[in-house]
Amino acid sequence: MTATFPEFVWLWTERQGQALPDLHLRIARWLEARWRGGDRELLLMAFRNSGKSTLVGLFCAWLLLERPDLRILVMAADLALARKMVRNVKRVIERHPLTGPLKPPRLDQWASDQFTVNRAAEWRDPSMLAKGIGANVTGSRADVVICDDVEVPNTCDTPAKRQDLRARLAELDYVLVPGGTQLYVGTPHAHASIYAADPPPGEGEGEGRDRPFLDGFHRLVLPILNDAGHSRWPERFPAERIARIRRRTGPNKFASQLLLQPVPLSDGRLDADLVKLYDDDLDYRPGNGESVLRIGEKRLVSASCWWDPAFGAPGRGDASVIAAVYSCAQGHAWLHRVAYLTHDPALARTGGADAASQLCAQVADFVAAGHLPSVTVETNGLGRFLPGLLRRVLAERVAAGRGGPCAVIETASTRSKDLRILEAFDAILAAGRLHAHRSVWATPLPREMREWRP
Repeated sequence: MTATFPEFVWLWTERQGQALPDLHLRIARWLEARWRGGDRELLLMAFRNSGKSTLVGLFCAWLLLERPDLRILVMAADLALARKMVRNVKRVIERHPLTGPLKPPRLDQWASDQFTVNRAAEWRDPSMLAKGIGANVTGSRADVVICDDVEVPNTCDTPAKRQDLRARLAELDYVLVPGGTQLYVGTPHAHASIYAADPPPGEGEGEGRDRPFLDGFHRLVLPILNDAGHSRWPERFPAERIARIRRRTGPNKFASQLLLQPVPLSDGRLDADLVKLYDDDLDYRPGNGESVLRIGEKRLVSASCWWDPAFGAPGRGDASVIAAVYSCAQGHAWLHRVAYLTHDPALARTGGADAASQLCAQVADFVAAGHLPSVTVETNGLGRFLPGLLRRVLAERVAAGRGGPCAVIETASTRSKDLRILEAFDAILAAGRLHAHRSVWATPLPREMREWRP
């Protein structure tokens, strides 16, 4: 029997003249326990500069010592980062007191981005191979896939990049052999992180959007501070150094990279976490003299609806967004519904309703469901053609008994959108007076708030 993985790590640190901190010992024990226990979907999150990638490199060397026929694929955000881990594992195999027999006699099997150890199996794939996340891995096969820092700002700072990252990582299912192991290693770089334990609101589409990306993975999450607020590695990160890092990096980057909380790396202006969520639906009670509209126990005294139209094709271009906000007598705002409207281009091509008519029909449904007395349409750009059509659609609904009267108000915005957003959100957020229905948090709005940079 070979050495245990903690023993393997201890021998290496002794040879390097270094101590083995408790943090590294805990990670080593966890990795071996998961491997021995047959757990094959793993996530290791540890704070920046904790040595996690070095330990995972040692883990790869130990796995090859245990089973020389293994094929290990290292995926990283770019090829240079993946090669760095492969070089580290090569160095360990060359210098560790237990791994000397693994080094092959031929130099052509000992390259910078891949190598093959002495093994009995005749595999087409090398023992260890480095690939960037954008590389083509079709045809490759691996027993172990290491995803080392695949989420970095360059792969996750926009919704499109995050969607592409998830799609590329999903392809690894076709690379991994049955019963193979996936190990993700990294820190979160976005609120909608692939490492998030809960599905981020307003992120993703279709099947699976209500589950975390790494749903079912065994997790080891080690922020720089333990539950008691003390440093997990006091020899290298004493309290005063942690305080300096917090001051230098700012709250968001510290929370993301040191506390492992999925938040945007840069500080945003609109703190979506200040919004108070509620589940109550509208309660509309018509009366002879006065109709009453409530949300829960709160009686509403005013309502407003704003439509910022766009004709972008579904999934492309600007979003066509409509929102309904109510106010109560206490001065609180209730963002009850937000809808991102889309149209079906195929319907227009086959003789059905055109894009504008489809959008106006959706707006009519929206205002009817919200008992809204008016809707304001921003007429900048394409919006100037819509109010007349919307009035006609609403009038037809009233004539058919499918809704009450609703005025259409046209407005052309001449001030900067940044200023309008700040005026609408800043003060009411800071005062804790903005409420949002939980359904709003299933739209892209919370993600857009967190990522908005005026």
